[in-house]
Parts: sequence; structure tokens; C-alpha cells
Amino acid sequence: MLPWIQLDSAKVPGDTAELRLKQRGSEFSIMLGANELMNSRLSGSEEALATLAAERLAHQKRPVVLIGGLGMGFTLRAALAVLPVEAEIIVAELVPEVVAWARGPMADVFKGSLDDPRVTVHVGDVGALIKASKTRFDAILLDVDNGPDGLTRTSNDSLYDHGGLRAALLALRPKGVLGVWSSGPDDRFTRRLRECGFSAEALSVRASTKRSGARHVIWMAVKP
Repeated sequence: MLPWIQLDSAKVPGDTAELRLKQRGSEFSIMLGANELMNSRLSGSEEALATLAAERLAHQKRPVVLIGGLGMGFTLRAALAVLPVEAEIIVAELVPEVVAWARGPMADVFKGSLDDPRVTVHVGDVGALIKASKTRFDAILLDVDNGPDGLTRTSNDSLYDHGGLRAALLALRPKGVLGVWSSGPDDRFTRRLRECGFSAEALSVRASTKRSGARHVIWMAVKP
């Protein structure tokens, strides 16, 4: 079996955490300590984050979508595949090196998606962008942690508390969608979404594009 090779590392701004990009043959992995944040072989649930949101935006001819977390681009590529040509997609990525990895060693994984004219990359904190926006987005899709808590950096907790969820509500247009990816369920987060004014459901989806294997959770929360 081929060994893993570390290609690069990057400090997470505003935190002591460090991301590590690893490669084994054609497979890539992004690690945070002992936690694997993403793997190029497992894209099913990240793709579902985009497709489930797009189903709820079918009435919008020119949707504006914010994706929090570039990762390996699976959510972005799925969004490009299902959203109309008039759509606008903003990808907010906190770590500049992740964008460089997408254009460098992982270019084959991204398949040119960053060059699509519908896409704008915002290098910065998605939480700050949300708080600075009022009724701007038709969907906000968050895949920046392993669930509704600040794994990547502790300050990300504010994305998922009552204040962060109310900011997301204000940033969305009427009938807008907040989608949140998680490695597992969290009933308390479902309650928080509803307490903040969303109609919310937690959906179980496959981690892989195959019909077997582990499951992840995606929240679809819709603004009235």
C-alpha cells in the first residue's frame, strides 16, 4: 500500500490549529490534528448539501448562494451542476492556502470549478461576511467544521449559537435556505434553528456516493 505523504500545512487564522494536506496516490486528505476533515474519496454528503438546497431554490431564476468552506470543492461542483447559469456563487474560505491547494496539487479534483464565471472566492471569515450581509443570499451552505460546533477554530462556535443563526436569518432573503453539514446528529442544534425562526429538518445522507457506508447529517433550515 502506498504511504501518505504530507504536501503542505497551513495555520488557521486566529487560532493555533493547523491544517495538513496529505496525498496517497490519487487520494487526498485534509487533516486537523487527528481528525480528517475531508477525503477526496468521500463526496456524497458534501454534494448533497448543494443539491438539497437547490431543490428548495427551484423557484429562483438567479439565486445568490454563499458556500462557507472551500474544502475539496465537492459542494461547489455540485452547486454548479444544479444551479442555473444566472446563479451567483460566493465561496468564503478562511485559509488562503486551501485556495492555493485547489489551484495547485488538487487541481484535478476541482476540475476547473473555480474558473466558472458564476464563482467568486472570498478569502476571509464566512461568519463576518454573513453578519455584514442583509437579505443578500438565497442560500447559505456551511461546511467549515465537522458539525455545529467550532472544530476548525473555537470562534466558529458563534456560527451555530443563537446569535449566529439569527445573523444567518437576516442575511437570507425570504424563503432562503441555511444548510449545515455535520458528521453526526445534534438534536440541540435542530431546536436552536427552530428557536431562531427557521423551519428545520435534519436529513441523514450517505458519506459516499455509493449506497452503503457511513452516514452524515445535513440540516436544511428555511426562512419564512
